[in-house]
Amino acid sequence: MVVVLAASFFYLRELLQEKALHDIPYGFKKFSLSDPLPRCGRWKDHMPSYREPSAYRLYIEARKLWRSKQAWELTREENARIVKDVSTAADMGDWGARALMAHFYLNGLGGLDTNNVLDPVPEKAIEIERLAVKAGQPWGFYDLGVAYEYGHGGLPQDKDLAWAYYLRAAELGSPEAQMALASAYAKARRFEDEEKMQLCAFKQGHGPAAYELAMSAEVNGRHAEALMLRQEGVKFGSQKCANSLWILFDEGIWAGANKDAKAALTALGVHLDLERSQRYESVSDALKINPDLKLSRLDLVVPLPPAKLPRWAGVMGAVEPESTAPPTY
Repeated sequence: MVVVLAASFFYLRELLQEKALHDIPYGFKKFSLSDPLPRCGRWKDHMPSYREPSAYRLYIEARKLWRSKQAWELTREENARIVKDVSTAADMGDWGARALMAHFYLNGLGGLDTNNVLDPVPEKAIEIERLAVKAGQPWGFYDLGVAYEYGHGGLPQDKDLAWAYYLRAAELGSPEAQMALASAYAKARRFEDEEKMQLCAFKQGHGPAAYELAMSAEVNGRHAEALMLRQEGVKFGSQKCANSLWILFDEGIWAGANKDAKAALTALGVHLDLERSQRYESVSDALKINPDLKLSRLDLVVPLPPAKLPRWAGVMGAVEPESTAPPTY
């Protein structure tokens, strides 16, 4: 009888622990497509006001090296230096470095025999993401939501829990979470709300949001707006936007464009323009290697028509100059 009671107790405890794992945490809300749109947060509002300069510099130089080549081109020595410096900056408290270390722990670094220095350890990524959530940082909520959606790092696969994290992340300003909600609203045919969430991300300089908004504008015949959005997307680092402008000026028209679209683009000064096309191709190639690039000076090197093209000095002429101000998040 005692053995039976003990077994029952342990079974009940396991059930309660399992239920607790799948409960929506206190302060969270279950995501529902019938609920009103969440508030439009800004992720920078929820990051520390101070960023230690020496930790930031160590992190940013390592990140530049990581983004300087295709992944397969980095040597083992370069990857070892990247992990060492990013890890050191993370230990010094830099949250950018901590987020990148979480990425490395989730995906590993160097996937080839010739340059592998870190195998995936997703449990360590989860530890860092939980620290970010405890600190109230939007990226941590989003990344932990992804972990619950796919069951990474030993977490249970739980869609309700994942979407509760996405909702919280979007409210706090994660552009990735805002885009995830936008996609859900689109599937529910809440198209106005889809666009509102995309705009939340776009206003924070999110390239994928610019691309999606441009596609929608093009479909709805707002061709001038679509061009502007693609140009802004390139400035934000969107290779897709750069590709689409490269193709547009390489062909002089969108494939399958109807008569009205052709007339509208012609009125905007869009025509076959191989020089413009080649410049966007160069930008696209640069973004393929380094999606971190912010091309705030793009209009100085590849302006939209009807502006004439200035002398070409390469993609770096479009890159935002490094700030000499104290680093911020």
